[in-house]
Amino acid sequence: MNSTESTEIAELNEATEPQLAEESAPTQEHAPEHSHDHSHDHAHQHGPSLNPELTREIEVEVPAEEVSKSFRSVVKRYQKLARIPGFRAGKVPESLIRTKFAKEVRQEVLESLVSERFQAALKEQKVQPVSEPQLLDLHLYDGQPLRFKAAFEVLPQFDLSGYDSVHVEKPQAELTDEEYQSELARVLDIYATVEPVEEDRPLTDGDWAEIQFRGEIKPLAQTVTEDGVVDASPSDPIVGDDVLIEIGGKKTLAAFNEALRGTTVGQELTFEVEYPADFGERKLAGQTVSYDVTVKAIKRKIYPEHTVESAKEMGNYESWEDFETKLRERTAERKRDALVGTVRNKMLDEVISRYHFPVPESFVQQQVDARLERGLRALAQQGMKSEDMRKLDFARLRAAQRDEAEREVRASLVLDRIADAEGVTVSDEELDNELMMLSLQSREPLETLRARLTEDGGLDRIRGQMRREKTGSVLYEKLAS
Repeated sequence: MNSTESTEIAELNEATEPQLAEESAPTQEHAPEHSHDHSHDHAHQHGPSLNPELTREIEVEVPAEEVSKSFRSVVKRYQKLARIPGFRAGKVPESLIRTKFAKEVRQEVLESLVSERFQAALKEQKVQPVSEPQLLDLHLYDGQPLRFKAAFEVLPQFDLSGYDSVHVEKPQAELTDEEYQSELARVLDIYATVEPVEEDRPLTDGDWAEIQFRGEIKPLAQTVTEDGVVDASPSDPIVGDDVLIEIGGKKTLAAFNEALRGTTVGQELTFEVEYPADFGERKLAGQTVSYDVTVKAIKRKIYPEHTVESAKEMGNYESWEDFETKLRERTAERKRDALVGTVRNKMLDEVISRYHFPVPESFVQQQVDARLERGLRALAQQGMKSEDMRKLDFARLRAAQRDEAEREVRASLVLDRIADAEGVTVSDEELDNELMMLSLQSREPLETLRARLTEDGGLDRIRGQMRREKTGSVLYEKLAS
């Protein structure tokens, strides 16, 4: 695998966080109303591959007289509707209709007969497809019996017993004073203001330096030409103006602290920074940058005073004590939720690992699609351009997503079965509350959102996702002690 391919997969995997049974699983209501037309009769198959272990076939035959009757019905309707120069409305000869609209007539006959007979055969044999059926060996001609086979996937069958024998310990989630003080400092920093320091003095720890800079990434390789030494891959300079750097701050690189500490306003300096290989900004990770920096101002952060007025500005609290009390409660709740979520996911991993069964390939491919879409959306939000996305190796990206997609589908199938066993349901009120939250987050009117999700099947997917999430919570309360 070359470096470009590795980067593609790494980017998408980072943008696509694995989810355990919380991503909307493929719907299990897939029996379609009709199938595709074929203009020939040898074995032919459309659509994605199917898992052989879960593939079923149904053979269907329709008597010749019913086929002819359907052809005549469709042709008569075309005679009434067709507008062909030289013929009065409704007087177009049947032979001309059959010639001019042969493909359309055949398609309508196919849709009506295949859909009706396929559904009847499913009902008779008590089979429920979970994938689009693929027509095989289709034979359709006027005056002859209609014959075809339909291949599709069904849900796997597995013994569910044993899921309630898993045991996990509930975590100790008390909030420490150190954790609270850290959160308090974070919140106060959000509401702090930055003000200039008027006195003439050097920068010290705790100050904020307002700087202007220009950085040049030192080349990793150089070549010698007739014109001298040339960078193998020159890069654009890094520039910034009115940038604030905290001297001695936890997030400030040591090289900046050492260079800026003790300098004064107006001072110009040059220094190099070696960025670590795991630096957050990929352009700089592992690079050495030479900076020219000018100190423009010294500033200090002013934090909110512990007063009623400050408390009200930060959230309309009744007093500073009220602010601290509620902050402590929220922080403790977040810690508890995070710890419970970790244990809960560990429990679900253990439960799901007990079951081994084949997974519908159609579900896996749908989940790969969902993961890719989520990943590409994240890359777009990070600034990746559409033309750059089109250059990605999607075949390789799909392959890289497969294992996680299959795991998510397996988890969803297990949780759906457990939800049935435990009688877990999602009420209309719960669904309405979820839609309200989605409406607020997306800024899409609630009724517009509901109509769109109803039309594309999204409501069922959301309800299914909520049911699995609820099942995980039910299991945690049942199995954790």
